[in-house]
Amino acid sequence: MTGLPLREPTFLVLTALAAEAQHGYSVLDDVRRISEGRVRLQAGTLYGILDRLRADGLIEVDREEVVASRLRRYYRLTEVGRELLSNETDRLHRNAAAAERRLRAAHVPAA
Repeated sequence: MTGLPLREPTFLVLTALAAEAQHGYSVLDDVRRISEGRVRLQAGTLYGILDRLRADGLIEVDREEVVASRLRRYYRLTEVGRELLSNETDRLHRNAAAAERRLRAAHVPAA
């Protein structure tokens, strides 16, 4: 199973799926929005991440449908995936808070 810390693309894919089940290209767009355009995953990279997350039991197929003669597979977080995302979010918050405290102590304004 994937452990902490998560790589940023993996974290963003899990974040995209936290709100609702989505198909691959929707996840690509959502990751771009969540990251404010900083992360632009390619389809091959995304599907590699989705395959690993499925194998690790962090996501599962929600449903499949055929659109314009192509299979569209929707993914959703599992409870294990939700818990991992929550733990990683908490870890990142704690790290950011520690960095902010150190910057303030050094009289460096945080962004």
